[in-house]
Amino acid sequence: MTVGFLGLGSMGSGMASRLVQGGHDVIVWNRSDGAVAELVARGARAATTPREALAADVSFSMLANDEATGQVLADESLADAAGTTHVSMASISPELTTDLADRFAEAGASFAAAPVLGRPPVAAAGELNILFAGPRDVLETARPYLELMGKRVWDLGVTPSQANVVKISVNYNLIHAMQAIGESVAMVERQGVDPGVFVDLLTSSLFGGVAYTGYGREIVERGYKPAGFTMELGFKDLRLAEGVQRDGGVTAATMPALIAVFEAALADADLRDADWGGIAEVSRRDLLG
Repeated sequence: MTVGFLGLGSMGSGMASRLVQGGHDVIVWNRSDGAVAELVARGARAATTPREALAADVSFSMLANDEATGQVLADESLADAAGTTHVSMASISPELTTDLADRFAEAGASFAAAPVLGRPPVAAAGELNILFAGPRDVLETARPYLELMGKRVWDLGVTPSQANVVKISVNYNLIHAMQAIGESVAMVERQGVDPGVFVDLLTSSLFGGVAYTGYGREIVERGYKPAGFTMELGFKDLRLAEGVQRDGGVTAATMPALIAVFEAALADADLRDADWGGIAEVSRRDLLG
């Protein structure tokens, strides 16, 4: 079987590399040529258009946002997709996922959503958590490839948009964790306490796990550049959470405050290009004052 992969950014390159390393015939497409050349050097084949990559027996996409996903997976790109299977792995809105499922069905193709949890080094190591939702036959078709890209495939049901709702909700929790670390670090360091010791206490006692250990260290060291996940993309995910809350009739007390934090960070010349963990600096620098 041929495998298409569209979107070779910091995450997609590592994911596509796993498929190439697994011995599959992988056809890759990306807007810029550099990442394509790197994958071709490792054994992939280059697609000149999204249509060509989507004509593979099974294809995956990892694109930046709703706009990019909608443009790349446009109707004209699905002209040769009849009989194929596609899995969108981007963090996009549930609404777009539902629209894509309908359009792939109209083209005679199968569709599922499988956004991921993990940063670029995790993707390159094949250790992602993959949040899958879609038809059962798509899951079985995609599973061998998903298992190359991730350490666990979470089955979240047959409705593709549910995977995006879960991914958005996970990221909403993660934003809260980063903001909580930033606020509490500001509290202790203003009173002369070493923030490194404080975060070590958190992660060694009540708050273990990737969020607090990884972002806690980043915040203590102010190691926000180069960005593993940009401030702009973080704000995009927060806005997606706002939409999920609105659609579900959920009133979240913290949402307005978090929006204000991201707006302050994006307005700051030093933070706008930083990793999204840099929202911690909004409290440490009194940027909301």
